Amino acid sequence: MAPCVLWLDELEKGLSTGDVDGGTSRRILGSLLTWMAEKDEPVFIVATANDISSLPPELVRKGRFDEIFFVDLPAESVRRSIFEIHLSKRELSPLDFDCDSLAASSQGFSGAEIEQSIVSAVYSSLSAGTQPDTEAIKHELEKTRPLSVVMAEKIDELRRWAEARTVLAD
Repeated sequence: MAPCVLWLDELEKGLSTGDVDGGTSRRILGSLLTWMAEKDEPVFIVATANDISSLPPELVRKGRFDEIFFVDLPAESVRRSIFEIHLSKRELSPLDFDCDSLAASSQGFSGAEIEQSIVSAVYSSLSAGTQPDTEAIKHELEKTRPLSVVMAEKIDELRRWAEARTVLAD
C-alpha cells in the first residue's frame, strides 16, 4: 500500500512494558521495531500517546520516530475554531453564537470537552423546548470541571517534562 501514512493512535495502550499479557505486547513491540528497521517501502509513521512515559525507550529514540511533538490544550483562537466546527457539525450556524465569548469562557478546556459542552447544551435546550444559544453553552461550560482542573498537577508535570524534551506543537 506504500507510499502511505500509518497512524498509530494511543500507542501506549497496545505496547505495555510489563508482563501482564503473557508477553503478547513484547512480541508486538519486537515485530514493530523489526518492521520499522527493515521496511523498504516509504511509510510515514505517526503515533499518538497520552502517556509517553509508559512507552519503552527503544521505541521513542531518534531513528524510530524523528520528532516528539507536545500538543497542549488549545489556545483561545483554536478554541474559537473548535466551537465553530462543532456547531456546524450539528447544523447550527456559528454566526448565531458568540464564539469569541465561548472561547474566552472555555480556558483550560480540551477540544473534546468543548464538543461535549455543545452536545449537552443541545440536549438541555431540546428538553426545555428552546433553541441552543451562547448562554446554554456557557451554562454547560460553567458546570464542567475540565481535565485541566481535575488533573492540574499531572498536566503541569507533563508540561514541565515536555518543555525540555519535545517540539511544542503551538
